[in-house]
Amino acid sequence: MQILHHGALDGVTGSCHQLRLDSGHSILVDCGLFQGDEARGRAGAGSLAIEFPLDGVAALVVTHVHIDHVGRIPWLIAAGFRGPILCSEPSALLLPLVLEDAFRLGVSRDEGLLNNYMAVIKQRIVPLAYGHWRNVDPLSTSLAPPNDELRIRLKPAGHILGSAYVECDLKERNGNTRVVFSGDLGAPHAPLLPAPKSPYGADVVVLESTYGDRLHEGRRTRSQRLKSALERALSDKGVVLIPAFSIGRTQEVLYEIEGIIHSAIRKGGSRKQGSNSGLGLDWQRLNIVVDSPLAARFTEAYRQLKPFWDKEAHQRLRQGRHPLAFEQLTTIDSHRSHQRLVSGLAQNPQPLVIIAASGMCAGGRIVNYLKALLGNPTTDLLLIGYQARGTPGADIQRYGPKGGYVMLDGERVTIKAEVTTLSGYSAHADQANLVNFIQRMRKRPREVRLVHGDAGAKAGLKIGLQEIVNEVVIP
Repeated sequence: MQILHHGALDGVTGSCHQLRLDSGHSILVDCGLFQGDEARGRAGAGSLAIEFPLDGVAALVVTHVHIDHVGRIPWLIAAGFRGPILCSEPSALLLPLVLEDAFRLGVSRDEGLLNNYMAVIKQRIVPLAYGHWRNVDPLSTSLAPPNDELRIRLKPAGHILGSAYVECDLKERNGNTRVVFSGDLGAPHAPLLPAPKSPYGADVVVLESTYGDRLHEGRRTRSQRLKSALERALSDKGVVLIPAFSIGRTQEVLYEIEGIIHSAIRKGGSRKQGSNSGLGLDWQRLNIVVDSPLAARFTEAYRQLKPFWDKEAHQRLRQGRHPLAFEQLTTIDSHRSHQRLVSGLAQNPQPLVIIAASGMCAGGRIVNYLKALLGNPTTDLLLIGYQARGTPGADIQRYGPKGGYVMLDGERVTIKAEVTTLSGYSAHADQANLVNFIQRMRKRPREVRLVHGDAGAKAGLKIGLQEIVNEVVIP
């Protein structure tokens, strides 16, 4: 058995790992896009070719549908991959939406090509129920009867809806081996999502390390900081900008905002009383705009996937609440409406929350809002996700609190807005969560391989794991 890493090796994007069996056959776990500095000189926007041989690759297993885990699938198919795409049942609904958008942006807008490609994708996708073993036959590249060389099982990872970690059971000449690929693990108490539970055990774990050297703030703290930003918007009539990935983060923030507004109004926040406590603010005046056609489609898909929501979310539903479709929420689809709103806010800011992609401020509609509003002191910019090196989001995160500037579309934009990082809204587990994922296994692995993290994050996590695991490897 061998594990090869074709991405997320010295950074946090481009996840792609290969599990090669005794026989020489193999499976891939994810095939994602490189982003930010990690895209330079390799499979980024300019060079997306699959740079490793596909001989004997039986199947692709998708842990979740973020672009840094699935963005190179079009090129994988173009390179000759003919196997199934195995994923969870929610991911089977979400993946075509992601890949259709990625094809339009990165390959072609030709409808004929797109339709042919999507037909292939939908034919290849094989949804797997959580918690059930399925056999993979590397010789016929299809799901097979029991007692074959490899079987896999998906377990909820708590990162986004449909995310999974992958347990692989291998029948080798010298006995059975169990390998676990963590994918991206979520933090406990993430909105909408059940917390991930550790597997019983493993021999080898390939573990993400995005936040391996730090701890997140708790949910109560992050919720209070989000509420404070919303209160400032109501007080100074400023705009709150939230760059967010169209899938996962957008829906989780909407869920949290619905909870904040519901609680404030229930306590009397719809009456103007001149108080600075938040209770005297007119919360019914605060509108939330999702300015992303793709995010709107994902939010609708999330609504269809209510059976996979956690207990707290179902309790809200039983109360007659609609966490992803509340009264003050509107969506913008057309580009003309987007331009009109950007222009209007630049001239006359108002208490409004704008959620738009991309999450790292590297493109998409959020860039237009940033250019128009970063120079206004009443603007609040909330960074709620990981900002990869080389992205505008990372520059804003670093230089914004110092009153610096950022380059957007070749234009120097001075930052006068309030810039706040809410690490607690990260969809990734922190160091304590990652250590607990290993520590709570009944059978501890003999080896943990750290991927999907910067050098400092991996080094910090290695220190945290060395007391409970014999061998911690940074490939």
